[in-house]
Amino acid sequence: MNLKETQNKATDIAWNNLYKRFEQEGLLPAEERALNTKKAFLSEASVRWVAVAAVVLLCITSALLIHQLSSSKADMLTLQNQDDATTLVTTLEDGSVVYLSKAASLNYPSHFHKDKREVTLQGNAFFEISKNRERPFFIDTKAAQIEVLGTAFNVISKNNEPFSLSVKHGEVRVTLKTTGQKVYVKEGETVLLESESLHKSKVSDLDMFGQYTRQIHFKDERLADIIRIINMNSDITLVLSPNLADRKLTVAFFNDTPQMMAELICMAMNLKCTVRGNMIIITPP
Repeated sequence: MNLKETQNKATDIAWNNLYKRFEQEGLLPAEERALNTKKAFLSEASVRWVAVAAVVLLCITSALLIHQLSSSKADMLTLQNQDDATTLVTTLEDGSVVYLSKAASLNYPSHFHKDKREVTLQGNAFFEISKNRERPFFIDTKAAQIEVLGTAFNVISKNNEPFSLSVKHGEVRVTLKTTGQKVYVKEGETVLLESESLHKSKVSDLDMFGQYTRQIHFKDERLADIIRIINMNSDITLVLSPNLADRKLTVAFFNDTPQMMAELICMAMNLKCTVRGNMIIITPP
């Protein structure tokens, strides 16, 4: 017996009990009137049950929708670089590093999914993706979707410039949204969107990767991540005392050497720099 049949049976039992009570107390109307009364009573009861069920369902649905929207909004973060010449650098939860060019923005979750990592990019950026074959990294742009496992590449996705992607090392798959065309781009290759189609060629300007690291700034970034990014782009190694790793810093560098960067960090945070051969050690004073 399904739910509807059970409810109908319960309603009939309730009516029959009430009917017998009227009969025993001599309150039962004439047969024709009793039949109409029974129909009216059943109709009214049904309307009441439907109304109650509708209100309950509406409340549950609204609560779930509000919770879902609130959770979704709370989980998403936006990083926006202003119209200046410096690159805004940030480290994502998985260790991937993003260099945002001027007027570029990145929308990303505070925590990635277990099986994939997804972000949305507007404007130009350089990515150093932390390798994880179990969790591919997806970048959504206006023209194409980019899938990577672990690599470094430059993306141009400004509205007034044709989409292009250049790979420094590794391999990237680019899927054109309008046609579904898929292109694999390897180290030293560039893919460009022309005439609604993706075309590959060799990277003609190797300096396009270096332009992101000459003038950079960090906004409320962990000191450990700042040091790691400096080391990624330098032959000199900066070593940070472990107890300083989680301290936050907002700082900008303009064509500075690693030693100058270390000194600026120490001045801003009242720390100590010690040079030992090819290493610069940063410790509490």
